[in-house]
Amino acid sequence: MKHLKLLILCLLIQSCNGQTSKINGVSFVASGIPVNSEHVDPVVAVNANYAAIMPFGFIKDLKNPNIAFNTDRQWFGETKAGARQYARTLRKKGIKIMLKPQIWVWRGEFTGYIEMETEADWNRLETAYSKFILEYAALAQEIEAEVFCIGTELEQFIANRPGYWNKLILEIKNIYKGKLTYAANWDEFKRTPFWKELDFIGVDAYFPVSNSKTPTVEECLEGWKMHKEVIKAMSEKHQKPILFTEFGYRSVDYSGKEPWKSDRSMTTVNMEAQTNTTKALFDAFWKEEWFAGGFVWKWFHDHEQSGGENNSRFTPQNKPVEKVIEVHYASH
Repeated sequence: MKHLKLLILCLLIQSCNGQTSKINGVSFVASGIPVNSEHVDPVVAVNANYAAIMPFGFIKDLKNPNIAFNTDRQWFGETKAGARQYARTLRKKGIKIMLKPQIWVWRGEFTGYIEMETEADWNRLETAYSKFILEYAALAQEIEAEVFCIGTELEQFIANRPGYWNKLILEIKNIYKGKLTYAANWDEFKRTPFWKELDFIGVDAYFPVSNSKTPTVEECLEGWKMHKEVIKAMSEKHQKPILFTEFGYRSVDYSGKEPWKSDRSMTTVNMEAQTNTTKALFDAFWKEEWFAGGFVWKWFHDHEQSGGENNSRFTPQNKPVEKVIEVHYASH
């Protein structure tokens, strides 16, 4: 029975991907300008076959039900027109697309805590989110995106309004005919109630794997064991492949301790820590039949000016880990 389940999962992954190779993706960050082939060539050079395009909607605070999007105050790449232009430019170079519209809360507050205080505000938020996500579902259909992500890290919104999300998924399916996922936070995906309605179990994979200042690959592999069992069990339970809708590590000390942290006070650069944590993630997952692939966080359009030896942020660009990704993606 277990072997049969694995066979079914393997066939599902091939069906979802439209190919036997993994989704080797980058999270292509929105910028203020249109992109051209020079901006896409480094994506091709790292052997990525997918890019996540991420237009944004904005909320003023965690209790506010209004979502602003497609405004002239946004960067070009954050808008519908920008997402369309990015997708077409990437596709000319053979890169497949996951369209992943996201919400940004002012001051960078965590979207998982968005929660209304009244029924009236919940209804306003539902109306606003539907308008936002359905417009992008139509764009996903227009550009023939291979994957559409229906939301990112919205745990309280989902927990409080499960009926709304079930209806929303049906509305999305009436518009968009490709593969669907949702980007659940690493500590959320076990509770997401609608995986059976989607094609991939999407996980933003910022799992803690090591408390060391410079973790070794072996330490991180050991740290992955407990998480990996849970992830695999979810895949088998729902008969859906796992997709890391985001994965990556900062080039800082203790990169595997709390990988979700984007704290700007963390400035001590540690390239070895980023490289080792990334190698371990690849070693732990990319060989698994129930694992579909993932999107490294994050990739900027201006490659020559991004990342580099003094950069402590997530991007792998112009860092030793970029070569690790290039070699790994080439072989999967």
